[in-house]
Amino acid sequence: MESLARNQAAEADTAAPSDATLIYRQSRWTRLTHWLWAIALFFMLLSGLQIFNARPQLYIGKESGFGYNNTIFAIGAENTVTGPRGYTDIFGKRFDTTGVLGWSGPAGQQTSRAFPSWATIPSYYDLGTARVVHFFFAWVLTTTLLVWLVASLINGHLRRDLAPRLDDIRRLPRDIVDHARFRFHHRREYNTLQKMAYGGVLFVLLPLMIVTGLAMSPSMNSVLPFLNDLLGGRQTARTIHFTVMLLLVAFFIIHILMILAAGPINELRSIITGWYRTDPPAHGDKAPERSA
Repeated sequence: MESLARNQAAEADTAAPSDATLIYRQSRWTRLTHWLWAIALFFMLLSGLQIFNARPQLYIGKESGFGYNNTIFAIGAENTVTGPRGYTDIFGKRFDTTGVLGWSGPAGQQTSRAFPSWATIPSYYDLGTARVVHFFFAWVLTTTLLVWLVASLINGHLRRDLAPRLDDIRRLPRDIVDHARFRFHHRREYNTLQKMAYGGVLFVLLPLMIVTGLAMSPSMNSVLPFLNDLLGGRQTARTIHFTVMLLLVAFFIIHILMILAAGPINELRSIITGWYRTDPPAHGDKAPERSA
């Protein structure tokens, strides 16, 4: 454990530049796991949408089918006087989503499918292949999360960068105002909103994604028989799983927008090389402050 921390320090010291505003912010473990998560979640998302296409409805409860009235979300197609139309039904409210959800494809070759071919892996309907891809990258995601947790405990990343402190709570209103005004600060430490967002993903959304995935697997019934009851049934677990996916997609979109707003070169350099340019010292800095 001590060797990991020493190696990280040595890595930063030996490569340290003369520019005092350029600091070593992201360790090798943080950078490696970040990109593994990005790859795993990408393939899980697209293969998961293919799996969803096999039964494009979500339910609350332990049962589902024509004899039950517990559908809360559905994507499909229906025949109308103007021809087939795609729809998305959310809590009984129906929206026409022709061309994107329910009924999509090139002109004259439209087909009935929940998510279009460009949004799924594979692009053609193949439930078996989608399951193989999805489960493989699910294990990649789970293993990477465990490796990141152990490494972050050893090198202090968890305690130093992600654990919220009282000062973070006090700064929260100011951080919200600064982000709303696109006025950011390049600092060694994460700001309060970053800690909350990253902590929510790493300690709530990703574990919940893994747990609900296990609950949907019939092979896990004998290993964790209580899991289905804890989550309200397999169908409820599936609904939670889908909802978490939507939240992760929303996080990704906001994450990318913040990177673009704060300065993509500096942010990308940080997560690729570890080096991050901070703001000059306050007493000599009259330039606008920007960061993620």
